[in-house]
Amino acid sequence: MKKKLNFCAAIASLVLSVNSHALTLYGDPETGQIYYQPGEGRTKIEVVDDGSAAKASSTKQSITIIDEKSPEFMMGKQTHINMKFQADDTSDMWFKAGVRVQGTFETQETDKYNTGGSLASSESISDVYLRRARLEIAAGFGEHTSFTMDIRNDKSNFGIENNEGNFKLGDAYIKIKNPFDTSLVNFKLLRAKIDVSRTETVKSARLITYDRPFIADAAAQYISLNRRGANAQMYGDWKKKIHYQIAAGSASSPDKTLDALGVKGSSVDIDTSDQSLFYGGKVIFSPFDGWEETQRTETYFGEGKHFSVGVAYWDVPTLKGDVDFGTYTSTFDLNRKLINYEVSAHYNGFFVQGEYFEFKDAVKQWDTGVSGTVDTGSSSGWYVTSEYVFKDFYYLAPFVRYEKWDRFDDESGYDVESSLVGVNWYLRGNTTKVGLVYQQDEFGVNTGNRDVDTLRVTTQWFF
Repeated sequence: MKKKLNFCAAIASLVLSVNSHALTLYGDPETGQIYYQPGEGRTKIEVVDDGSAAKASSTKQSITIIDEKSPEFMMGKQTHINMKFQADDTSDMWFKAGVRVQGTFETQETDKYNTGGSLASSESISDVYLRRARLEIAAGFGEHTSFTMDIRNDKSNFGIENNEGNFKLGDAYIKIKNPFDTSLVNFKLLRAKIDVSRTETVKSARLITYDRPFIADAAAQYISLNRRGANAQMYGDWKKKIHYQIAAGSASSPDKTLDALGVKGSSVDIDTSDQSLFYGGKVIFSPFDGWEETQRTETYFGEGKHFSVGVAYWDVPTLKGDVDFGTYTSTFDLNRKLINYEVSAHYNGFFVQGEYFEFKDAVKQWDTGVSGTVDTGSSSGWYVTSEYVFKDFYYLAPFVRYEKWDRFDDESGYDVESSLVGVNWYLRGNTTKVGLVYQQDEFGVNTGNRDVDTLRVTTQWFF
């Protein structure tokens, strides 16, 4: 009898989902028939129409942009990076598109010194430029596969020359996510970042300050061009406690990297005759329960907590070539290595992050002055960044950063020191924010022999 009544109730619910209005029904426990009117042997069936069927139909979303987990900022909730369009007939097929614009108003004063330390000259430059201007797109091809790419024109109208800049390809990778239904194994193919540095891996939309440390930018070129030369990588995590990445791919050419003086290889005539692929990887560990890192970012807006430590090792086993200076030729035979250590943590409004770098087989100077082998050695340095977000005061967030880098460890005069202080105002999280930054840089006798003071007003917009 109970089964027949349940069957009646199921039929009634079906009727309600079709007609979308309340009904009073009666069922015969013996025959299982349902009726609209009471009668002998009929039992009243209690059915409640909460409009769930109609609600499910009306709230179906195929286009999304708002991050519902975001705090409520002065201008509303933060948006996701890129708007997502999902196919109505299959949830596995989707398309994302979005833009990111970072603008900078800047005043910079530079004091240059003679070898003896006396002031040689001073100059002042005021500038307005697009620090980053990017169009990003992504497409999902199925349950496990997607493609992501962006086209960028960074530092457009930068400097006295006011150059328009050039559009170029940034990310361009195929992602294969959870092909074996486990977070431990995922793949990226082609132009995807290798994790040479935490701050270089964090998406620029989620940085505290748009200009990364000098030493981190050097690491981005040391192993692979812009840390995303064509490569194949496998990555994953175990319960968010341990994250890893291993990769191999196209190594950076010396004409894209700097010697200890800051001279780019493209400034001299380098003939690269022998070059191998790079290989390496990174492991990140969150040792404390409840403090796991779930997203690589520098901006947490005073929400939650995390603590993580990591170490990376990257290697270019072979990089050989000649440097032609006309009257003489220098040669190099490098086994370039990069070791990176990172630690990061945040607790509610407080955030701190630090990294240490070691560069092996760093070139002292491309131009040796005589025929022979280019001198090489080690280079090392570190930086620390910290921010505090005042959630109850309009999400104002003061921050500081200090950096110290010895570009050639074996000799003096190759140091770079940088101090930075500023404040961000998160009007709508990272979607809309403005900042004020003051930076002071000191370059040693062999790395520029100058002091640079910079004041920036920054803005960011994306969706």
